[in-house]
Amino acid sequence: MIKFSRFSFNERLKNINDMASCDFDLCIIGGGITGAGTARDAASRGMKVCLIEQNDFASGTSSRSSKLIHGGIRYLENLEFGLVFEALNERHILFDIAPHLVHPLSFVLPVYKGGRVGMFKMGLGMWLYDTLALLHTPKFHERLSANGTMNKVPQLREDGLLGSYMYSDAYMDDDRLVIETLRSAHRYGGKLANYIKAGHGIFDEGGRLKALEAEDKISGKKVTIKAKHFVSTVGPWTDQFAESLFEWKKILRPSKGIHLTLSRERLPLQEAVVMATDKDSRIIFGIPRHDMVIVGTTDTDFKESPETVHSTKDDVSYLLRIVDGYFPEAKITEGDIIASYSGVRPLVADGSSTESKTSREHVILHTQRNVTFVAGGKYTTYRRMARDIVEVVLKEEFSLEERVKYARNQTREVINPIITPEKLSEALAQSYMWAAEYGLTEAETLKLAERHGFEALNILEEGERAGIHRPWEMEALFASHNTMCFHLKDFMLRRTPLFLAKRDHGFVLLDAITEVFKKERGWSELQVEEEKQLYKDHLKFEMGWR
Repeated sequence: MIKFSRFSFNERLKNINDMASCDFDLCIIGGGITGAGTARDAASRGMKVCLIEQNDFASGTSSRSSKLIHGGIRYLENLEFGLVFEALNERHILFDIAPHLVHPLSFVLPVYKGGRVGMFKMGLGMWLYDTLALLHTPKFHERLSANGTMNKVPQLREDGLLGSYMYSDAYMDDDRLVIETLRSAHRYGGKLANYIKAGHGIFDEGGRLKALEAEDKISGKKVTIKAKHFVSTVGPWTDQFAESLFEWKKILRPSKGIHLTLSRERLPLQEAVVMATDKDSRIIFGIPRHDMVIVGTTDTDFKESPETVHSTKDDVSYLLRIVDGYFPEAKITEGDIIASYSGVRPLVADGSSTESKTSREHVILHTQRNVTFVAGGKYTTYRRMARDIVEVVLKEEFSLEERVKYARNQTREVINPIITPEKLSEALAQSYMWAAEYGLTEAETLKLAERHGFEALNILEEGERAGIHRPWEMEALFASHNTMCFHLKDFMLRRTPLFLAKRDHGFVLLDAITEVFKKERGWSELQVEEEKQLYKDHLKFEMGWR
């Protein structure tokens, strides 16, 4: 059995105790991908780092993305060449450091008569896209005729089709990428905890933040966290959090995005399809991912508090109209939708005329109050963004000697030390042999290997010792021990694809999975029912449009 570092509820309690007794170099508020990346970067340099998240890790924007790692083909139209170049370079790095979470995917971009961009101009964009990737692309683009396009995607509308371009990008597990990044930060010595809510700031005589009061939302315990510097990575809550500390001029233009999930049987795409909307210059994707197809996203201004975001009937109708325009013979209706999910992008206001034209560039605001705020940015560039954040903080707040000491990060190393691209391939090749040994089907052990590489062996062995013999229950045990998973809904929503991919949202498995957490947490029957209700409440809230 391969040994790995625990990242469990028990570690959470130890970390909270350490937060109360240590003086940190850096305290990070916000446990999405930006906070996770910053914690990993800083901790890998040897800095003393803590991170707190008021809810579950990745429970905000970071689990509600299009689940793509991409350069952003549409940003070429906005002439954001630097952003595209940076994103394509980071895509190449993520293939190497997170091979079980980031996977190459082909995209088909059909071109129709009267469209916003013709075949010639689109072809120039494709060459530029591959060039900006510095040839580090899974496969170079190719031009397809109308017939070739229909052979590749027979479900497409044929009327008016001129042809298409096929190019490469990637899809990923966004929530698990956050968790794995946090596990890596933990291995480097970071002290991390979810369900810790930041409270009042404690300032010195010069008005600089020197400590932050926080509360454990599970135990009610109060803790005062002292740090040399504080970093806010709370995404769409940036303005709210800043206003809770001191006088602040709002910087965000929050944008709402929703996605729908469909069965691959109803829309059997093998490649992702890019659907351009000429009226509002948006791009909608149809993305095949495991057993489902994700359709999205919308892009509309959102002025309410981020935790209130949810899909509406208008949002759903908008996406269905676009799907029907591209795949009329599929006759997709509301009844075909398995799930919807929604999030708020923390875009920085730049005076753009529309939400879709607002830049995705990240902004780092270092203040004289000893807090650095981060907003904007693309998921794909989180590692680069984290590096920029830490280097700004080192330059502004640390001595020359400390800057030299903490100069080198290790974020080009694999996120999980036992899952390199080569080891993942080896695990996939061996997975069929595990089936007979652990009483599972070859398809089940292959899926475990795809999701976890050789760490699947830990899952299988721990499950066997606990008397658990079904994959999702094994995953529940693993999540409890290694992802700081506390609530049942955290597992169903952010450790697995059950909510999004299963027609019943995993309810047929709910009792068995809950039993694993009941034993791990010592839940009473009343707590078990409360946990189930929390999951049901989320489903009702998110999909209230039905």
